[in-house]
Amino acid sequence: MTVPNLGIAIVRQYERGVVFRLGEVRGVREPGLRLMIPLVDRMRKVSLRTVTMPVPSQQVITRDNVSIGVAAVAYFRRVDPVKSIVEIEDVDSAVNQIAQTTVRNVVGRSLLDQVLTDTQTLNESIKDILDRITQQWGVFVHLVELKDIELPQTMQRAMARQAEAEREKRAKIIAAEGEALSAGRLAEAADVIAEHPIALQLRNLQVLGEIAVERNSTIVFPAQFLTGVEELVHFVERQREGAAGLQPLARPTAVRTSTGEPAVPRPR
Repeated sequence: MTVPNLGIAIVRQYERGVVFRLGEVRGVREPGLRLMIPLVDRMRKVSLRTVTMPVPSQQVITRDNVSIGVAAVAYFRRVDPVKSIVEIEDVDSAVNQIAQTTVRNVVGRSLLDQVLTDTQTLNESIKDILDRITQQWGVFVHLVELKDIELPQTMQRAMARQAEAEREKRAKIIAAEGEALSAGRLAEAADVIAEHPIALQLRNLQVLGEIAVERNSTIVFPAQFLTGVEELVHFVERQREGAAGLQPLARPTAVRTSTGEPAVPRPR
C-alpha cells in the first residue's frame, strides 16, 4: 500500500513503513507518527502479521501410482519489509504458487501409506522447502499442514476391507490367547480339585448362592444328583452284603409213622 505524498504518515503497530525517496529506498519507519519530505518521499506500508493461506486441492499421483486429491494450508509472515517489496512484485501470489508446486512434488515422491500415516514428516519437508525459497523474499513460513486427502472410492473400499481383515485377525489371536490361558487355569484347578474333592462341592455351593440372589429360576445341578445316586447304590450294596452274612434257619418238615401218628419233626 502506497501512502499519498502529504509529508505525514501513521504507521500502525503491526506495520512497517518502507520510504522511497525519488525511487530509492531510504529506510524503514517504525510504528507511530512519521514525517516525510513532501513531493519527494513516498511510503509503502507492509503488514507483519501472520497470513493464513489455503492451498487449494489438486490431483497428485503418488509414487505407487494412486491418484489422490491433496489440500493444504500455509502460515507465513513477512519479516523483511524491504525484501518483500523490492525482491518480488506480489509476495502473496508467489507464496501461493510455490506452495502448490511444493505440495505436489513432495506428495508425488511419497507412497500412499506414507501420505496417510506419516503426514508430519511430509509437513516438515514442505515447510523446509518453502522456507528456503521464500527467505530471499523476506518471508518466514511458520507452518504447512496437509488438511484434506481425497481417495478414490475403489481405494477406500479396499482399505476398509484391509482394516476389517486386520481387526478380525487380531480378534482371533486375542481369542486364541484367552483360550490358552483359560486351559492352563482349568488344568491347575483340576489338579487342586483332584487333591481336595471337597473344593468342588464348595464351588457348587458358591454358584448356588450366586444364583439364589436372582430367585427367578430353578436350577438342577447334575453333580449333586449323581453323588446322591452313587451314595444310594453304595447303601443298597452294603445292605445286600449285610443280608448275605446272616444265614436263615431251615423250615422243619413233618414225618409220619407207620401208624399214621405224626413223628417228631426232623430238620432237613
